[in-house]
Amino acid sequence: MNSGMERRGISIQQSDLMCKRGCGFYGNAVWQGLCSKCWREENPSVKAKQIEDDRALAERLQREEEAAYASSHKREQSETTSTSSKTQSVPIVKRLFTSTSKTSAIKDAAGSRSSSLSKQSSVDCDHITQEFIDFLKTLPRPAYDIFKRCHAFTENIAHKKVIVCEDFSESVQDFYQTMSEYLHTNFKGSADQIETVMGEVERYVMGRLYDQLFCPDRTDDEKKDLIIQKRIRALHWVSIEMLCVPLDEQRPKVSDSVERAITDTIDMDSKRVPMEKLACITRCSKHILTAIQGSKKAPASADDFLPALVYIILKANPPRLHSNIQYITRFCMPSRLMSGEDGYYFTNLCCAVAFIEKLDASSLNLSCEDFDRYMTGMTSPERPSGPGASSSGCSSQNGFREEPNAGLRKERRREERRELETDLIKWTDGEELSELGISEGPPARTQSSTVFTIDSDNVETDSLPPPLQPQKFLG
Repeated sequence: MNSGMERRGISIQQSDLMCKRGCGFYGNAVWQGLCSKCWREENPSVKAKQIEDDRALAERLQREEEAAYASSHKREQSETTSTSSKTQSVPIVKRLFTSTSKTSAIKDAAGSRSSSLSKQSSVDCDHITQEFIDFLKTLPRPAYDIFKRCHAFTENIAHKKVIVCEDFSESVQDFYQTMSEYLHTNFKGSADQIETVMGEVERYVMGRLYDQLFCPDRTDDEKKDLIIQKRIRALHWVSIEMLCVPLDEQRPKVSDSVERAITDTIDMDSKRVPMEKLACITRCSKHILTAIQGSKKAPASADDFLPALVYIILKANPPRLHSNIQYITRFCMPSRLMSGEDGYYFTNLCCAVAFIEKLDASSLNLSCEDFDRYMTGMTSPERPSGPGASSSGCSSQNGFREEPNAGLRKERRREERRELETDLIKWTDGEELSELGISEGPPARTQSSTVFTIDSDNVETDSLPPPLQPQKFLG
């Protein structure tokens, strides 16, 4: 670990990314430094409370449905028709909240066909649902049960209008765990195939629930988004040299990789599924590693990657950054965040955002006065000029070598700039004296004293008629 990185407070040990309980998985600040598995084990009361809330909500929804049915029965339908439809509509809510056998599930599906015809037709037209169904058609027999469970769960969550977001997260994580256990028991496939199925389950469930679960109204996600966006905008003056980022953007390939990393960071907000947002982070990180390797002509290290990621975030200022991080943390499958390259890059992203939120004068090796002036916009730091320019003390850390005679060239450029400024001042003074009618020297001479006339080029001027003379008009 080099001293320059430590001085700026941006370096981080690999152990700092791991779960505090030492289980070997990546931790997360949202779970107080624990991985999702350890967090759930240490908070069993949350799961018990969720189950109780689900039961209470199911009972309330069933009462409301029965009351609504009774009201419509008095106005529109006869007693016999309403009685038969009542036996069909009541099991709908029960089916969404309780696990039933295959026989009862078929009966419920048949009984609810008429009451849910319009909803089913809209689901069939839904693009996300159709893609999920097309995928399930390639699987053996358990495909029907997979769709039934996923559809019931999404309907369950859709009915929860007033509930805290943490409970939503617990419900989704419980469903992932239950579905994974079901596939390991009933699906005859390899571990990779089960992982693929779980990926499609996440795509379907979160694609349908995105509008409800992303940046919910009962959270402060939107407020924190604005705070981070304003913070990054105020830090627009932070340069590569201040962060000691080993990137040489003068090289076209490096500049192209940097632009691709910025694009992937911004594109994260356009995705609806946590897995897809996480893929944007991974692609961004790989472009950063490519840019570092192209600059140093050597593999990138952890001390190179994190400051470069900070620099990319400052340049991109991605929209709704906090909400996207929270959405991934709450609703992504835990296996993706606990290990692997996706989990590693996501953990580094969280560290980079935390560094930006706490960035101060000491982090950039600046005085408090200069830092405050830059943050308020009173002045801007001087930018080094030239392709090989870098801040003092960072060139060796970044792997760039100072060009020979670079100091002489800089001094020559300063001398030329001073001469130009002197000539400009003299020229300006001369213009001012000219306007006042004062001349410092003899008047300028023209190259020829011959008076120019309009007919001076005409060789036959003698044959021209005399000019007209004014005559008096006698009226």
